[in-house]
Amino acid sequence: MLKLENVCFEADGNQILKDINLTIEDRFVAITGPNGSGKSTLMKLIMGLYEPTSGKIIFDGTDITHMPINERANLGISYAFQQPVRFKGLKVKDLMGLAGKEHMNLIEACGILSEVGLCAKDYQNRELNDTLSGGEMKRIEIAMTAARGSKLSLFDEPEAGIDLWSFQSLIRVFRKLYDMTSGTIVIISHQERILDISDKIVYLKDGEVVKYDTRENVIGDLQKGLLTNAGCGVLDGKYCDDNEQEG
Repeated sequence: MLKLENVCFEADGNQILKDINLTIEDRFVAITGPNGSGKSTLMKLIMGLYEPTSGKIIFDGTDITHMPINERANLGISYAFQQPVRFKGLKVKDLMGLAGKEHMNLIEACGILSEVGLCAKDYQNRELNDTLSGGEMKRIEIAMTAARGSKLSLFDEPEAGIDLWSFQSLIRVFRKLYDMTSGTIVIISHQERILDISDKIVYLKDGEVVKYDTRENVIGDLQKGLLTNAGCGVLDGKYCDDNEQEG
């Protein structure tokens, strides 16, 4: 369970997040809202990339508010950046082996690649460099997360920068990840198809939680125009095409 109590964050004199109170217990939670509402900042606070100005962050009963990133990772928290990191000279199988740790051997870890739509035979010896597309890197990162068996997996707009075909595949991958892991998935997204597979949705605006409810209730409010998403996926209560660019 993840719990945020009265979490605030300020930067350069600006209040980015205001008195955030959340208890996340469901398997799949989406965070959405207009651009600049504080979504990525909130996720970075959970991972420990930023430290809150005030408030507490509690994970499985442990206060992690001031805990460094590596200790949070050891507790079972994973973070996937909007743009996956590429490691020159490191092969996919090396990364999967490192991610698997005690949970599984290398063969089992590489086997997860097939679960995310990548043939292990073709990909395990590929280097994590620019020869891999954005969509391929996203799938590899998701496979790595599954190999870790994290209690809490954080994804920051995984659909960013990938084409429509890759996005459709990405949705299938997240459905598989949901079945493959017993932990909680928290994902930032504007996209209807990702919101549609979540259990609950957090709607942020101007650094505040405006609504935290079931998928049906939040999407219903978006469709009625009671909430607006100024990103891509849900615009002024109407869903836009998945391949439409942010404006």
